[in-house]
Amino acid sequence: QVQLVESGGGLVQAGGSLRLSCAASRPTFAMGWFRQAPGKEREFVAAITWRTGDTYSRDSVKGRFTISRDNAKNTVYLQMNSLKPEDTAVYYCATDPQNWRLLTTLAYRYWGQGTQVTVSS
Repeated sequence: QVQLVESGGGLVQAGGSLRLSCAASRPTFAMGWFRQAPGKEREFVAAITWRTGDTYSRDSVKGRFTISRDNAKNTVYLQMNSLKPEDTAVYYCATDPQNWRLLTTLAYRYWGQGTQVTVSS
């Protein structure tokens, strides 16, 4: 079992920044961030591998969001800059993707509780 604790969501104006954190009880192969807006499916945002720090992100957040990790703290961060109203969603961290499917929602075994991010226009 892996426990994940998220923090850092909130309300911000368009163009602003937020940093999300996700602390894991132990590291696994990789950790990802996903988001789910009302009425929409949960979608991949970004992922990072624990050992090598390789990162992956969806096109719509490239250049604005940065995923990083602190191995000593078993914590992954999602720095979100230049936020847009369409970034509004509940953001979830997840870990232990099966078969190296870092971009696939259903591949992740463990999930955090989610944190709300609201971007006002």
